[in-house]
Amino acid sequence: MKMLSHLLTKFVRNGRLHVTDHAGVRHSFGSGLNGPEVSIRFTDKKVEREIFFNPELKVPEAYMDGRLELGDGSAIFDLISLFSVNRSGLATHPVQVMLRRVWRALRRAQQRNPIGLAAKNIRYHYDVPPDFYRLFLDETMTYSCAYYASPDVGLAQAQIDKLRHIAAKLRLEPGMTVLEIGSGWGALGTFLARNYDVKVVSVTLSPEQLKVARERAVAEGVADRVEFLEKDYREMGGTYDRVVSIAMMEAIGVDEFDTYFSSIKRLTKPGGFALVHCIGRMSPPGTTAPFIRKYVFPGGYVPALSEVFASMERTGTWCADCENLRLHYYWTIRDWRLAYEAKRAEGVAMMGERFCRLWDFYLGSVELGFLHGSNFVFQILISDRRDDVPVIRDYIVDEERRLASVNAR
Repeated sequence: MKMLSHLLTKFVRNGRLHVTDHAGVRHSFGSGLNGPEVSIRFTDKKVEREIFFNPELKVPEAYMDGRLELGDGSAIFDLISLFSVNRSGLATHPVQVMLRRVWRALRRAQQRNPIGLAAKNIRYHYDVPPDFYRLFLDETMTYSCAYYASPDVGLAQAQIDKLRHIAAKLRLEPGMTVLEIGSGWGALGTFLARNYDVKVVSVTLSPEQLKVARERAVAEGVADRVEFLEKDYREMGGTYDRVVSIAMMEAIGVDEFDTYFSSIKRLTKPGGFALVHCIGRMSPPGTTAPFIRKYVFPGGYVPALSEVFASMERTGTWCADCENLRLHYYWTIRDWRLAYEAKRAEGVAMMGERFCRLWDFYLGSVELGFLHGSNFVFQILISDRRDDVPVIRDYIVDEERRLASVNAR
C-alpha cells in the first residue's frame, strides 16, 4: 500500500477517499472539501500494486472483478466523481507521465481500423442484444448526443429535437438522395425519408443494428425509401445530394481521417454538402483512455479540432459551418445513466453482473468527462466549394420551427 499511498496523496486533493487495504488497515486521502467522500476496500495485495501503475485501467477492472469493493454507502458514481474532480493531479505523477508517453507512442497502432478490423471493432460494442440498449435509450434508440433546449427537457424530446436540428441543417428537398455513414438503429434515416420524401442509403458494420434498422423502416412504412446496408463506407460508390455521418468519425482512428473526408468528397454530388457530427476534445491531440480502448470502443479515438481541421486542409474541404455542443452530451449521458440505473437489475439478468459493472463505469466516466473534462460534440457542414451551403444560418432555425409546428418525429 506504500506506493499507492504516495500516488493517492498527490492525486486526491478535492473530496476525501478512505481506503481499507487488504490487511484491514484504513487510510484516508484528501481535504474533504469540494468533492465527494468515498470509501473503498481492496480484497488482495496485488490489486494495490496494479492500481499504482495503471489506475485508469486497473480501478475499473478491479471493480468489475469484485477486487475493489465499495463501503459506507458509497456508489461507483461517487468514486468516478472523486476521480473526475481530481483528474489533473493524476497526470502529474512521474509514473503516470511516463505511462502517457508510452500511450502516445502507440496510439496509431491502437487506432488502426483497416477494412475488416473496423467491422470487428464496431461489432464488439454494438452487437449486444438490442434489448440491453432499450433499457436506457429513448424510443428512437438514438445512441448519440441529443440536443437540449434546456437541461430538463427530457431525453425523448431532446433526441427528437436533435433529429430536427440535423434535418434542418441538411436543407433537403423531395427527390434528393442521402448517404448516411453509420446508421445506428435507423432513427435518422427513417426520419429523413418520412419527413422529406428523400431516398436514403445508410451503411453500418453492425449486423444487430442492421436488423433493427430494417425492421424500423418496414414498421414506419418507408422501406421503399430507406436502404440499410452492412458495408464499410470506404467501399461505397455513386454520388449523393447529401452525406450525413453521426457519431461515426470517433470510430475510425486518426490515420483514417484523410480517407474519411476524401470519401465524403467523392460521394457528394457537385453542389451538395455533408454534415459530420462527432465528439471532440478542446485539449491538444491525445490518446484514448485505456479502459475505454480495451473494454468499450476498441480502435476508437476522440479527435482534437486541430486534427479535424488539419485533415480538412489536406483534403481540400471547405468547412461551411461549425457548431459546438458543449454540455449537450453531459445532459444526454446523465439521462442515460439514470435510466440505466433504474433498470440495472434487468441488465444483470440479461448480461450478468460483470458486464453491468463495466457499463456502470463506462456511463459514469463519460458523463463526467463531458462535465469536468475536455470533451464536447461538434457538428460541421462541409463541401467542395465555399457557397454550396447557405451563407446565412437563418434557414436552420426557420426549418426547425417548421418541423416543430407539424410535430415531425
